[in-house]
Parts: sequence; structure tokens; C-alpha cells
Amino acid sequence: MTACGYSIDQLMELAGLSVSQAVYRLHPPSERRRILVVCGPGNNGGDGLVAARQLFFYGYQPTVFYPKRSKADIFSRLATQLEILRVPFVDDFEPAMASTDQVVDAIFGFSFSGEVREPFPAVIRALEQSKLPITSVDAPSSWDIEKGPPASGLGSSFMPTALVSLTAPKPLVKHFRGRHFIGGRFVPPSIARKYELDLPQYKGIDQVVEVSPRSD
Repeated sequence: MTACGYSIDQLMELAGLSVSQAVYRLHPPSERRRILVVCGPGNNGGDGLVAARQLFFYGYQPTVFYPKRSKADIFSRLATQLEILRVPFVDDFEPAMASTDQVVDAIFGFSFSGEVREPFPAVIRALEQSKLPITSVDAPSSWDIEKGPPASGLGSSFMPTALVSLTAPKPLVKHFRGRHFIGGRFVPPSIARKYELDLPQYKGIDQVVEVSPRSD
């Protein structure tokens, strides 16, 4: 349980819901219906699985690339929910990229550090080179949460078209130049004050807020 009293399951649901709302605002299904959700093995991938489920119910045609499935029960249940909806899981990334209208990058997030390991180098390389709209979850995959993109090599030129920062922006956002959303409308005021979080005002029933890109 977190400091806010939420379970990991609840946080993933809230995160995935936020991502799905940002995607809908950016590219509704009437414009870009086919969507490839690329999931990593950790919690960021779990957020992606939730987002894929929500997007299905919004009228999209999601496809999931999830090459390193976690055996933990929470992730197995999320995958099963998608399988019941007959959302396809694909093994071949390149054909999936060639037949989609947009991408959700849910590979690596807040806890990423070190090198990108197989099978993801080729995936991130393809995302770097793609001209499709890409929405990253919490952090563009391969970026350091503090320093931003790598100085050189894999991921150094990866700039997704949109970023959904979960709970609050991370230091890496000073390097980001796309459309930026904050999602996760669940932080108690007492926690926001304790950690000095400058959180946005959400409108109506929205779970995301678009904020201006950093200029520094």
C-alpha cells in the first residue's frame, strides 16, 4: 500500500485511465482507430495494459506487444482481461508497427535505469525512427528520470509526440518538447503539501490536464 492508501492495482487502473483519456483527446478513434500498445515487464507495462482495455471500450482497435510478460498475478489478470475482449497480443513488432495508426509507449517508466535490454533495443530504435504519433507513459522509454534522453546512442533522438506524466511531472520534462499531460487525479491535499507537489486543477470529470511545455 502506498502513502496515499492505494494498492498497486488501484494506481495502475488510475494511471491507465489517465493515459487512455490523453490518447482520446489527442487522437480520437474517428481519426486514428488502430493503436499499438507496447508494454514492458514492470508497472509501466501494467499501466499500458489498463490503457489498452480502456481504449477498447472507447472504440479503438488496440493491439498489444508484450514480449516479456510478468508472472505476477496482477499482470496476468490484466492480460486475461484483454484476452477475454479478444484484443490481440502480437509477437512480431515490425508488422504491428506497419499496420497501426498510433502507438502507446509503456515500456519503461519511473524506475528505469541502466541499459535497455533485449528485446527492447530494436523496439526503441523503431520508435525513434517512426513518424507515427507516440504517447509515452510517465517517461519516454530509454530516458533517465532525472537527466532525460541519453547523450548518445539508443534513445538519444527519441522524442514522442506526447507524454503523460503520472501524479506529477518528473525532472526529465525539461527536455521534452511535445504535448504534455499530467494524469492521476487521486493525490490527497495533505500528501501534495507534504511533498510540495504543484498539481494542476482538473476540470469536471477529467483525469488528465494538458500543461504547457517547459521552455528552459
